[in-house]
Order: sequence, then C-alpha cells, then structure tokens
Amino acid sequence: MCGITGFIDLKTRRSPEELEAVVRAMAEALHHRGPDDSGVWVDAALGLALGHRRLSILDLSPLGRQPMVSPGGRYLITYNGEIYNFPTLRQELESQGQKFRSTSDTEVMLAAIDRWGLEEALPRFIGMFAFALWDREERVLFLARDRLGEKPLYYGWQGKVFIFGSELKALRRWPDFSGVIDRNALALFLRLHSVPAPYSIYQGIHKLLPGTFLRLPWKNLTPGEVPTPLPYWSAREVAEQGQQSPFPGNADEAIDELERLLKDAVRNQMLADVPLGALLSGGLDSSTVVALMQTQSSRPVKTFTIGFHEDAFNEAVHARAVARHLGTDHTELYVTAAVARGVIPQLAELYGEPFGDSSQIPTSLVCRLARSQVTVALSGDGGDELFGGYPRYTLVPEIWRLVNRIPPGWRRITGKFLTGMPVSFWDRLLTVLEPFLPPSLRVKPYGEKIYKLAEYLNAGSPEDVYYRLISQWQQPLEVVRGAEEYPTVVTDQSRWASLPDLVQRLMYFDLGLYLPDDILVKVDRAAMGVSLETRVPLLDHRVVEFAWRLPLSLKIRNCQGKWLLRELLCRYVPRELVERPKMGFAVPLAAWLTGPLRDWAESLLAEPRLRQEGFFHPEPIRRKWREHLTGKPWWHHHLWNILMFQAWLEASGGSAV
Repeated sequence: MCGITGFIDLKTRRSPEELEAVVRAMAEALHHRGPDDSGVWVDAALGLALGHRRLSILDLSPLGRQPMVSPGGRYLITYNGEIYNFPTLRQELESQGQKFRSTSDTEVMLAAIDRWGLEEALPRFIGMFAFALWDREERVLFLARDRLGEKPLYYGWQGKVFIFGSELKALRRWPDFSGVIDRNALALFLRLHSVPAPYSIYQGIHKLLPGTFLRLPWKNLTPGEVPTPLPYWSAREVAEQGQQSPFPGNADEAIDELERLLKDAVRNQMLADVPLGALLSGGLDSSTVVALMQTQSSRPVKTFTIGFHEDAFNEAVHARAVARHLGTDHTELYVTAAVARGVIPQLAELYGEPFGDSSQIPTSLVCRLARSQVTVALSGDGGDELFGGYPRYTLVPEIWRLVNRIPPGWRRITGKFLTGMPVSFWDRLLTVLEPFLPPSLRVKPYGEKIYKLAEYLNAGSPEDVYYRLISQWQQPLEVVRGAEEYPTVVTDQSRWASLPDLVQRLMYFDLGLYLPDDILVKVDRAAMGVSLETRVPLLDHRVVEFAWRLPLSLKIRNCQGKWLLRELLCRYVPRELVERPKMGFAVPLAAWLTGPLRDWAESLLAEPRLRQEGFFHPEPIRRKWREHLTGKPWWHHHLWNILMFQAWLEASGGSAV
C-alpha cells in the first residue's frame, strides 16, 4: 500500500531540479500512506514528474522501489495497492521466458503490461490498485483504478498543469493550486455524507471511477479537457449478466461455491512479508473472513477489536466469543468516550476531503490498535452490499407498499400528523407496540424513523424512497448557497442496471455509490492514516460476480439478510454466536453534541461564521442545532455533516469563491 502522485506541466518552464522538488513535496504529503521509502522520476523536456511513497509489504528490499521501469524500459509506473494473483501471473510470464529481479508484484505488473498491453493486462489483475503508467514510447499517461474502488485516485487540471494523486493532500501541494469549492458537490455531501465519484469537493478535480482507466496522450493534451474514463470492468454488466446466467446449483452447492471462492480470496490476501492480522467486529462478515484465515494459517491469526463501555455501541463481547472459538490471538481495547472524542480533531486532516460518516471514529481507533502489532489487516467490508445485509433492503419495499396505499391528497396530511408529535412520543408508543410489528419495521430509534417516514410520503417511486432513506439533508439546496445537485447512479436512470427486482436494484445502487464512496473511503483513510494496509476478501471480483448470479432467496430470508454468508459461517462457528441482531459501528454522537462536544460544535455552527464563509444559509442549520439541544428530535447526522465540512474548511483553508 502506498501513495502516488505526479503531474504533466505543459508550460515546462521549471528546471529538472525544480520539477523534482515539487513532486517530492507532493509525495511527502502522502508520507502516512508510505513511510518506508520514497522515489521520484522526472522528464524535464516533457514537464512530466511521477512521485511515490512506499509502505513495504512485498519484497522489502530496494528492488521494490518505485517509480519502477518495465524490463524492456518502455513503461514506468507509480502504483498503490496489491495484485493478489501476481505469483500466478509471474509463473505464466516466466514460462514465456520473462526474467525477474525482485519478488514484488509491481515488477510482475509491468512485465504483464509490457507483454500483453495495458488493456489486456488490466482484466488479468486480481487485486486493489490505483496507478499511473507512463508509456515512454507512445508518450501516453494512463491512470487506472481497481474494479470496486478500494484505492483512491484524484486528478484534474490546474491551469496548464495536469495533476493527480492518491489524496487531495498531494494535489494541494502543487505550488499554484487553486482550490475552489464545488458547491454542487457540497450539496451532495450534505445529502450522502461523502462526495461520490467522479466528483470531488474542488471544482475541476475528479475521482477516477472504479473499474476504469484514463488515456492521456501527451501531444494531444488540452488544458481543462480530460478524456472520458474507459471501463475495463462494469458493475452494471456484472449485475445484468448475473441475472441472465443464474447459479444453477441448490443452496448447499451455493454455500460450497462461496466457501471455495472466499477461501481462495482469503488465501491470496494473506500473502505478505510483514505481520498480518484482521479487524474483527464479531459480525457475520469479519467473522467469516477470520474463520477462513484461521483454517489456512499455521498459527493463531492476530485479531483486533475496539470495545465501548456503553452496551448499545459495544460489539467487543461478540468478537471475543468468536475469537475464543476460532483460537485467534485476540487483542481488544475498551476505549472511554473521552478517548473516542479525542479522534475528532484529527478527522479533517485524516480524510483530506469532507467526510461525515461518524463510524469513522471507531474505525480510526481499531486501525490504530491493529497497527500497533501488524502492517496488514483483512477486513469484512462488502458483505452487506453483496448478500443483502442492510435493513433497507426489506424496509424500502415495506415503506413503498405503505406509502403507495395512501391517496396522494392524504399523504401531506399524514406527514404533518406524524411530525406534529414529538420524537419521544413515538419512541414510547412503538416500544410498547413492538411485539405486534413485522420484523422489517422493528428499526430503532422509532421516533427518528417516524420522522423519516413523513418524508417518504413525498416519494414518487420506491427508488425515490431509497434515496430519501440514505439521505441526511433531504433538501440540501435549501442549505447550500448557489448550488445545484449533481446526478448520481440513483437519480440518473440511464445508469441503472436492468434488474427485475427492486431489492436487486437497491443492492446495485449500494455497490456503485455507498460502498466505494462511503465504506471504502472510511476504511482506506482511517487505515492509511496510521500506515496500515487493509484488504477486503469479499470484494474479490470473482466473489462479486458469483454473488450477482445468486437468487435473492439465498440472500434474504424471513426479513433477515446475508442468509448464505450466515450458513457458511455456521460451518466454522456455533450458530448461537451467529444469530444476533445486526449492530452498526457507531458512537453515541447525539449525546456528545449536547454535552462534551457542545462548545466545539457551537463555534463551528456560529451564525456570524456561517454567514461570513458564505457557503450555507445559516437559518436551517441553526434551527436544527437548537432542536437537537432539546433532544426533540435528534439531528446529529445532519449536523455532523455540517461540522465535518466546517472542520475540513478550517484545516484546509478552502476557498469561498
């Protein structure tokens, strides 16, 4: 795992020494992603510079240093990630006469590209990656990103200079960087608590979409213009083809096939020349990954869990039980609320772009714990999106059926009635009625969900219900000054996969939006902030493709998701350790904002400050803040998005232009 950066300066007025100094400074901004080594490469005649920060995982010797030149000298690469099947590719290339100097996957990548060309080599790579490849013969720069978006890559123009990097921190080190806030992206951030690809918080700076690459010919570069990314793997095609070619076996055969694929993915991802472990929450996904690791390890796997003293937020007891049964070398750390809150001042710098998923706090803590003993950790992310684990997959159809029964004229009246009662009233009432509710509607906190339901009454389709469900600010344009919302995979129907079932469409939306732009961003920045490499076996693209061939009946049964994954885990762990309600990775943020974080929040949400900065209309923000302080209702998710933008703006010195 590493950090990459670089640029093409079409002005080419800087000397080789100046170009090298600039790219070194850009790479140094990514020191946390690669503390072990660094390297640069410059072609002053073309104004080209590539930079690299290295976290040594495979081949710790200088032979793994980057930027690296291909065996024939044609290609040069700066690369972030891991190619898990590189031993197999290496054997194939050696059988064709290829010689290797190192044991690194980078050298194998270059040899594969040299032998087969980039467009043929890319689909052969199984792994997570983002890289820049310079073709010295054709004078073409390529940027590429892995299929699911595990590794980040930003790019864009600054005047006559094309710049790129793993994080915005590197781009901001460009001497003439102009960071103008994109208000349209800011509106999306308030809705989704992240800025989804291909957008970034800055105008003119983009994120490369997962599963795509860019081709940038040096002689045809026009400042301000970027070619359309070219796909080499498409989640849409995978979803559609999976439905056209369903898995033919029965349930037991499906479990067998999933076990085979996941075992292979886990085995490949356990390859490292440094200490390796796993993040274990005690939930289905991480427990399955750890179980498959332990069956293929000759020693106890190192596992790590963060615990909280508040029972409602603590999964450590479940993780401990799983670890004890599997026989792992388990480390758990119970943190106080004060320790958890201590992470908050670091978040703006850690994430480098506004990010508002508050589970970033415990994620940062568990990554810090793991890094104290290992350099690589496997995680269980991806199971919910692939195997139907989120409650919304059953909740959205239920809500739509309810909403669709109400005549349009009555929906507004019903909505006003629901929000006319305080949140505490609904909490008390529905807690009493809970035994009589269908399982899919037993989603706490009830009062907050009732207020959400009032919003759903304005939905025009089940997909609209879903978008409102995942949205924080339902009307962000009423908050952000001078903004228009960009389209997303949910709002742009031309990007929808042709899928016959509503739940499948929702899972497809999550695969293209929530997973890469929230979950994977959260884990990547939290881990790389402490120089920890995380790997995600469930997102091996062969597992993803298999999951899309499965019928929903193997994913969701009796309003409970991840049936197939659950049955697989029960081959390794007693069922009583598996059958428990899903818990989120959360902190008591609502109470913190009314208590120990109140002064901090008040300073960032002060009306004069909001007016002076000029991004927000203060009135709706101040209204929610006043209501939150009374607890009727809680608005912590909405306010956290504002607070995270404000903290980021303060840390980065963003422009109000």
